[in-house]
Amino acid sequence: MWCVGLTGMTPVRRIMDNRKDAMTRHENFTLSDSEIKLAEKDLVLAVDLDGTFLGGTDQERAQFYAWIESHRDRVGLIFVTGRDPGFITNLTRKQGVPRPDYVVADVGTTVARVEPDHKLAPITEIETEIADAWGDKGQIVQSKLHHADGLTLQSTGFRYRVSYHLDQDQFDSSVLDTIADLGLDAIVSDSKFLDVLPKDVSKGPSLLKLLTFLGVDNKKVLVAGDTLNDLSMLSLGLPAVAVGGAEEGLIDEVIDMDHVHVATGIGVSGIAEAILKFEMFAAK
Repeated sequence: MWCVGLTGMTPVRRIMDNRKDAMTRHENFTLSDSEIKLAEKDLVLAVDLDGTFLGGTDQERAQFYAWIESHRDRVGLIFVTGRDPGFITNLTRKQGVPRPDYVVADVGTTVARVEPDHKLAPITEIETEIADAWGDKGQIVQSKLHHADGLTLQSTGFRYRVSYHLDQDQFDSSVLDTIADLGLDAIVSDSKFLDVLPKDVSKGPSLLKLLTFLGVDNKKVLVAGDTLNDLSMLSLGLPAVAVGGAEEGLIDEVIDMDHVHVATGIGVSGIAEAILKFEMFAAK
């Protein structure tokens, strides 16, 4: 467990004003997310899920989630993930994870607000451009890559992407040329996944469009991730953190970026570490 200086406290513990007080405020908090616009909040967390917002010990996650819930009047939450809407709804409805205000899902090809019932409502003003960039390429991609070595089609049906499980030992990198010839982009992440996406569409560009659409000041946004499919959002120039345990390829890409903090803390502990590092949340 990562500790700070001589205090012996993890970043998650340090960032909480007071554990008991935070929990009390959480239990008594009745203001709905929709009553306070995201642009008016002091801090907006734009976080990847697996390995990032879902990373860390059970205790660290519980404490960090409680801290968020006790400050929902000041802290906004956006999930920026490769996961699909069904996964996100189940995660927040049944598994004790805070419900985000918005999501950039499906590696940037789904952009939606999250309703009180945890269902996702696509933001058509942004998604229309994504749909147009994708067109009817899904079946074409699957046909072209049907016999490609090292690729196994993921079973989930996506609207504007095609995704594969990747066997690095079997994979033929000429597949990337095939995808480029189709006018599409490919992202390999964690040496295990390959996503085929519309041209110039990924987590970073879609997040930026969402923040612009909502009128959020970029200086208030902390971006967090741990694999190469998070690179496009960590490269935006916003305050950012590559959490502890991040993919080596991602660290290599961001290590010299002044706006990116390479954390020691795993998962939520790394996010808390960056909030403290950038001094993004002042106690009131």
